[in-house]
Amino acid sequence: MNIDLEIEKREILNKYKSLLRVCSDKTDKEDKKIIRKAFNLAVDAHKDMRRKSGEPYIYHPIAVAHIAAKEIGLGTTSIVCALLHDVVEDTDYEIEDMERIFGKKVARIIEGLTKISDVFDQDISLQAENFRKMLLTLSDDVRVILIKLADRLHNMRTLGSMPIHKKEKIASETLFLYAPLAHRLGLYSLKTELEDLGLKHTKPEEYNNISNWLNKTKEERKKYIRRFIRPIKTVLKEKEFNFEIKGRPKSIYSIRKKMNDQNVNFEQVYDKSAVRIIIDTPKEREKSDCWRVYSFVTDFYRPNPDRLRDWISTSKSNGYESLHTTVMGPEGKWVEIQIRSRRMDEIAEKGYAAHWKYKDQKSKDSSLDVWITKIRELLENPESNAIDFIDDFKLNLFSKEIFIFTPNGDLKTLPKNATALDFAFEIHSAVGTNCLGAKVNAKLVPLSHILNSGDQVEIITSTKQKPKKDWLRFVVTARAKTKIKSSLKEAKKEIAKTGKEIAERKLRHLKVKLNRQTETELIKFFQTQTSLDLYYNFGVGSIINTQIKEFVKAKNAGWYEIIKRKIYGESKAYTKENKNNQIIVFTDDQEVLKYKFANCCNPIPGDDIFGFTTVEEGIKVHKSDCPNSIQLRSKYAYRILKSNWIDKEHIDFISTINVKGIDRLGLINSVTKIISSQMNVNMRSIHINSKDGIFEGEITLFVKNVDVLNHLIEKLRNVDGVTQIKRTYKQI
Repeated sequence: MNIDLEIEKREILNKYKSLLRVCSDKTDKEDKKIIRKAFNLAVDAHKDMRRKSGEPYIYHPIAVAHIAAKEIGLGTTSIVCALLHDVVEDTDYEIEDMERIFGKKVARIIEGLTKISDVFDQDISLQAENFRKMLLTLSDDVRVILIKLADRLHNMRTLGSMPIHKKEKIASETLFLYAPLAHRLGLYSLKTELEDLGLKHTKPEEYNNISNWLNKTKEERKKYIRRFIRPIKTVLKEKEFNFEIKGRPKSIYSIRKKMNDQNVNFEQVYDKSAVRIIIDTPKEREKSDCWRVYSFVTDFYRPNPDRLRDWISTSKSNGYESLHTTVMGPEGKWVEIQIRSRRMDEIAEKGYAAHWKYKDQKSKDSSLDVWITKIRELLENPESNAIDFIDDFKLNLFSKEIFIFTPNGDLKTLPKNATALDFAFEIHSAVGTNCLGAKVNAKLVPLSHILNSGDQVEIITSTKQKPKKDWLRFVVTARAKTKIKSSLKEAKKEIAKTGKEIAERKLRHLKVKLNRQTETELIKFFQTQTSLDLYYNFGVGSIINTQIKEFVKAKNAGWYEIIKRKIYGESKAYTKENKNNQIIVFTDDQEVLKYKFANCCNPIPGDDIFGFTTVEEGIKVHKSDCPNSIQLRSKYAYRILKSNWIDKEHIDFISTINVKGIDRLGLINSVTKIISSQMNVNMRSIHINSKDGIFEGEITLFVKNVDVLNHLIEKLRNVDGVTQIKRTYKQI
């Protein structure tokens, strides 16, 4: 094939001049110099390279820069980066060269674009790890993804020369990732074109059929829409409305989606054309005015009662507001009408209706809304000071979130630092409530395991599993916390019910009747807030026999004695501690150790804290944001103890028992069954060794107090085969 290099040079120059024309309103003389420098470098770097189509490779970066400038509205920095986006990856230039010639800003964006290319432009499928890397890149500079969208759009426009398998891979990725991203950024024209081009190369036959149908009916449809809206325009002018009417055909992608979803052919698709009526009206009159417009429309055209959607009276859960109806127009054709106020239209157009992100929020101050607004301001007003703002702007909606995959490949969004248990509750309340374990990327992990973007998580459930108060220590989502607290409250009521029976029995044994007056006296004596708390403490064994005897003695002696003892018989420190009802536990084992508060920050209950082991004064408790925390953590990390505030009534103590006996079939099952049946005794670990018919085991438990432990030991002694059981102590 003969190539006329002179013609190609002229074509390259023409494309460059066209680029300068589309960005002339946002570039000055200095900007043009920088763009020229980038253009010259790109031309030289790609001079011996050609695309699959045979044309010079430089056509591609110029086209990407053209899309970035004209269709996305980006400025000088982005144009420079678009021109250079393939230079580092495909030529001998390094990132350091870009930084030396064009500065850190340009180098950082090109590096981001190169990283994305490393991930997505290889012959690999779009798996979880790639998606994770993509999201991590997004959080650096938003222009990276905007330029990448321009790059992908041009590649999609010129995909014809690629082999079929490459077309399918690139087009599938476009539909899976790039089109949704364009939608989330409010770039709706890009999103629509990417979807249509993606369909063109993944389902070419279906695409061509719909395209041909649309082309055949294009002029006819335009005339039809003009005829359809004429009487509506007339009446709205008569009623002195300020309004705008837009008529448009649906995209090929959306028409095909309707055909598949509704199982109909092209002719049967209700709304190949949509008419949007936007009225300028005060917020307080929006609802009534939209319904007035609806009544005018239905004066002319008969509505389909099954196709009326009122999202004004009750907006969609994502905040979208509009009145949708489908009416029978002239010649028996159905037309979809959308009626909304200017405010509603702006909210929808800004991407506030992005359902993937804010399913439960209606606040206009949401981070997505603020972010979209700022992006659109930058795109529509690319002044130098505005475009500079984006340098330090981070993509908050990604950097504060992680994206997790289910085993089936569905995507779930969670806040940063979310755990496997948060993910379980995100799937369904019942999955979280019965969550027994989790596998992250096929490996078994604790429920407290902190997830990273791109992790694939499988939840293991059991109907026997119930929420534990310890779960509240590590879950971060409001959904998980609410569900756990609700379940614990129900469990507490059940325990309190049993506790009341225990209280009645024990008091009867001491010849005291449990009535309303006795209940009030018990609440005062044991300093609980409510009767529920009182009977819960009885149920879990926090109130032991000696304390009950003390209560009866005080009751019989008269309440003057007990008041005197409370005032004079206890230290102020004890009273103060009781008042806040909070103590500190250390390490993951929730050990109760002696401690002092650090004078430098004076923590109070509820503060985030850590323990620091001093040489002379034992454990000192500091606030996590204490001025000395950085120094202590960096120099003496080995002395730091994990610490948490905990309600006294919620504390469990770790205890270990040693069991010996004659081995028999089912013996271990009998032991564990007794432990699990004991109210509020949880097994932490069990180690059993069996040799020559004799077994010995060590069981570590969480218990409320020594009475609960002794009661359990007595029950275990009665197990057939157990010959010896005793409590053991750690050597310090």
